[in-house]
This record gives sequence, structure tokens and C-alpha cells, in this order.
Amino acid sequence: MKNEDVFARYSRQIFIEEIGLEGQRKIMNAKVLVIGAGGLGGSVIQYLAAAGVGKLGVADFDEVELHNLNRQTIHNENSIGISKVKSAEEFVKKLNHQVKFIGIEQKINEANAEEIISGFDIIIDGSDNFKTRYLVNDVCVKLKKPLVYGSILGFSGQVAIFNCNGSKNLRDIFPEPPFDENLPDCDSLGVLGALPGIVGSMMANLTLKIITDLPLHLNQLTLIDTLEWRFHTIDF
Repeated sequence: MKNEDVFARYSRQIFIEEIGLEGQRKIMNAKVLVIGAGGLGGSVIQYLAAAGVGKLGVADFDEVELHNLNRQTIHNENSIGISKVKSAEEFVKKLNHQVKFIGIEQKINEANAEEIISGFDIIIDGSDNFKTRYLVNDVCVKLKKPLVYGSILGFSGQVAIFNCNGSKNLRDIFPEPPFDENLPDCDSLGVLGALPGIVGSMMANLTLKIITDLPLHLNQLTLIDTLEWRFHTIDF
């Protein structure tokens, strides 16, 4: 992309003193992996693609279903029945063709996690089960990769940065996953459609701050209660 096109497209980011041209270059050179192309991952994907992240990996093994559409806004009615990765790729290409999309139509597991994660600078966890969350966390610790974490349920969400610049990780605040893997999730208890947009936008914002070396508040977990509209931060 020509310099004048870069400035025209990203001028509102470049105008921010803390970002500037140098920060935009860092964004365009970044390699980010989003695990999960659902509600959280979809919200992250659209803002990172809009910001101009150079290489955007998306890992998901699921297909788009009708009930996804209330909250997974990168997908649409024409996406039903196709893989979420392909739907995400179509969205990204329409939004910003300069972003190199890397589709990974696989479930993250013990056999492939390290190989997949090793190819990216920053990992974003938008998964929906504890097994994947802890596996991704442990691999990020091993490979020294920053991990942006988010979770949602009903009206509530959580956001944190793990394993960044020597900071703590998921196991430092939640040492082990819940014993019962059949605990209710969004599919059984539901989630208000706008909540993933709120939490996912926060995750995207934190990711861009990591990329551009902006100040970060580490070893903190932000709790979001959109029913009572309260936000709390817990140090750990």
C-alpha cells in the first residue's frame, strides 16, 4: 500500500500522538492469532482488521448456525452452514483487503497448539471451554507469548492480559479449571448480543496497546456487569 493510502485509511489512528506513523507501522507488521470466530473472536477480528493488523490468524472448527447471528456479527444469514473461518475470511477481505488472513480450520488441541501458536506474536483467546483456555494459556507461557483473555455469560464478562512482559498468567488467578466440564455456557444460559461486542472491543483495544507499546495495567482482571452497569478491577 502506498504511503498516501496508508495515511488516508488510518489517519484517525495516526493522528493520535501515542500512535503516530511508527505505531501504525507496528500494527501493520503485527501477527495476531484469534482463537474462536464466535461472539468475542468476531468482535476482535473486525476491529483488528479495521486497524490494519498485518497478519490475522483465525482458528475455529465450527460452522455458522442461525442462533449465532444475534451476537456473532461478522457472520450473516448467507454464512449459515459454512465454516466460521471462511465466513470470517470473507468479512475481512471485504473490510480490508490489505490484511493477510490466515485461516486455521482446526480445533486447538494438545497435538497442534504449540505449532499453531508459535507462528504469531500475540494470542487472543475467544474460546468457549475451559480445556482450550487452559491449554492455550499453558502454551503461551511456554512460548512466552502475550495472551489477551476474555469471557462472557449472560450480562457479565471478564477481560485480562496474561503472560505479557513477565506478567502473571491464567493459573495465577484461577489455578485449575472447574472440575465439572459440564458447567453451563452461553449456549445453555444465553448471552445478550451486545455483550460480546463490548468485551471483544476491549480485547481488541488491549491487543492494539500491546502492539504499539502503550502503557498496560498488568496483573489485573476486569469484571464487567452490564445488567447493573458496573465495572470492577481486581489485582492478582
